[in-house]
Amino acid sequence: MINFTVGPVQSSDRVRQIGGMNVPYFRTPEFSEILLENEGLIKEFTNAEQEARALFITGSGTASMEAAVMNCFTRDDKVLIVNGGSFGQRFVDICKIHEIPHEEIKVESGKNLLESQLGSFENQGFTGFLVNIHETSTGVHYNTNLIADFCKRNHCFLIVDAISSFLADEFDMKATGADVMITGSQKALACPPGISIIVLSANAVNRVQSNEVKSLYFDLKNALKDGVRGQTPFTPAVGVLLQINARLHEIKENGGATGEQEKIAYLASYFRNRIKDLPLSIYSESFSNAVTSLETHNVSALEICKVLKDEYGIWVCPNGGALGEKVFRVGHIGCLTTGDYDVLINALDDLVRRGILK
Repeated sequence: MINFTVGPVQSSDRVRQIGGMNVPYFRTPEFSEILLENEGLIKEFTNAEQEARALFITGSGTASMEAAVMNCFTRDDKVLIVNGGSFGQRFVDICKIHEIPHEEIKVESGKNLLESQLGSFENQGFTGFLVNIHETSTGVHYNTNLIADFCKRNHCFLIVDAISSFLADEFDMKATGADVMITGSQKALACPPGISIIVLSANAVNRVQSNEVKSLYFDLKNALKDGVRGQTPFTPAVGVLLQINARLHEIKENGGATGEQEKIAYLASYFRNRIKDLPLSIYSESFSNAVTSLETHNVSALEICKVLKDEYGIWVCPNGGALGEKVFRVGHIGCLTTGDYDVLINALDDLVRRGILK
């Protein structure tokens, strides 16, 4: 099988070899050194300030989304949420559960966030801003500078879910003034799922330290304390953290975050140029390098996903809900080559010849 989904994605030989080894005991100086190295490289690749911290949470990206909201906001806050798909809705759901006062900017599916949509929220007392900078369910990548400027003008604490765009699209914590960035092990880091990462600015660290959280596992004060010595409060996904270490070094050796972004951008461009004559349309505006969302016109998108999987040995990413029948997604992250995309494009051409894709 060739995997063109947006997570989990294909891993390099170097990462997969670690997955075949016995998992070592982790309360050791050797593991602490690895975790501290992971933190330093993540901070480097996000251009976080020296005083920033990176925390490794054993849980999916949603776990870190919830942890960030719980630890950084209280009922005294007023949070603005960009809701343009299922992951924007997830932030809304988290705020509802934890009774964080909030309002939504409803963005039409597949459309970009516009400056005019932010205008009515200027000077309205918002203290926080939540955005999935790449709304993975539709493929839209929002304008980071637009959001950053709004947050700076309105003194909003900015949390950016960059789970699927980290390393695929440029992201600079210092330049954007982001207080929190979230990502996950199974996206462009190209490791197995199991670890999500929260990068906290110095301002965010102070906020976490001053807030009281009614949770044992998700109280980030404990993670900050143990992280100083390269440890975690509870047993982490040790094997995945070792794989992350190998992958971070792999990225560093190949030009760092910029090199990885250029590689992914090239694969995205290669694929998009090759499908111009196919009966498919790119669904999203302002798309990420991480994924191309494709709209079908006369056939079920779910059927295309099924045929590619069952008859061609290819995984592409289906959509759920209202988009299920008309949109599927092709990822550009993970250990992929132009040769892999040639296989996919040949399969799509064959579906056209067979009259399945029309």
